[in-house]
Amino acid sequence: MRAIWKGAVSFGLVSIGVKVYSATEEKDIRFHQVHREDGGRIRYKRTCSVCGEEVTYDDIAKGYDIGGGEMVILTDSDFADLPLSTSHAIDVLEFVPAEQVDPILYNKAYFLEPEGSATKPYVLLRDALSDSERVAIVKVALRQREQLATLRVREGVLLLNTMLWPDEIRRPDFGFLDEDLKVRPPELAMASSLIDSMAGEFEPDAFTDDYRAALQEVIDAKVEGREVVQPEEEEAAPAAAVDLMAALKASVERARAARGEAPSGGGAEPTPISSARSAKKAAKKAPAKKAEPAKKTAAKKTPAKKTAAKKAEPAKKTAAKKTPAKKTAAKKSA
Repeated sequence: MRAIWKGAVSFGLVSIGVKVYSATEEKDIRFHQVHREDGGRIRYKRTCSVCGEEVTYDDIAKGYDIGGGEMVILTDSDFADLPLSTSHAIDVLEFVPAEQVDPILYNKAYFLEPEGSATKPYVLLRDALSDSERVAIVKVALRQREQLATLRVREGVLLLNTMLWPDEIRRPDFGFLDEDLKVRPPELAMASSLIDSMAGEFEPDAFTDDYRAALQEVIDAKVEGREVVQPEEEEAAPAAAVDLMAALKASVERARAARGEAPSGGGAEPTPISSARSAKKAAKKAPAKKAEPAKKTAAKKTPAKKTAAKKAEPAKKTAAKKTPAKKTAAKKSA
């Protein structure tokens, strides 16, 4: 790495000489504009819109448009009188809890390396900052601009994060913020279930830039003169669902399937938890419900036997009536 800036961290009366390095780099694949027919590079000339002549860097000044076609011209001497042009200090203003700094304020990150004999005070500030569990709020002048920044520890090195000023953060002004939209409890419960089913530990190395890898493959194939192999098409995104609850349920099942978990089962259960409970209850009740019809059928057959018995009784009575008839016949013979 190459240092882009040198200065000193002012920590009270202690001054710590440091070198500043860019902590990040973009991995985008960059292209040049070329002539399609012969591959020649496209060059741009800096020309004046008034006289039409080509202008060199030495003749270029900075202009501020004040409107109405008027321009205020600032030269290098105008910037030379500003105190920031020669300021190489990182002034510690205060120490605050890290959670109080909104991440939207962060801009760029830089590593700080101790310079010369500043290693011991550098390590002292690093360790004290780690023990405090706070970040330092500092002011620094980089590229002729005063910036607010934080100073914290990362992997044993002081990390400088430049920040945007509060007036550089736009405020959201959208119509739906004024609407009275209410979310139903079952929908919120299902959304929470979806979050839980997709919960995990953040590991940056687990994610890759698939587009950049595919583009690099195309470039390598062009260089080697071989056929470009088209990457496999990703699964098409599902169509937007009209029913929000149905979409949430489908999302939960999809997340579970991705994790290799068993589906919770279909139905109209409001949440996966209640779905599992309902499934358990249904499993317990299912055998009892199948046995009940047989018992009822047996119960219905029992009265049938009693009916048959009742029908048999009149026959006995009839037989009883015939008996006196025999006795009468006996008296006549006497």
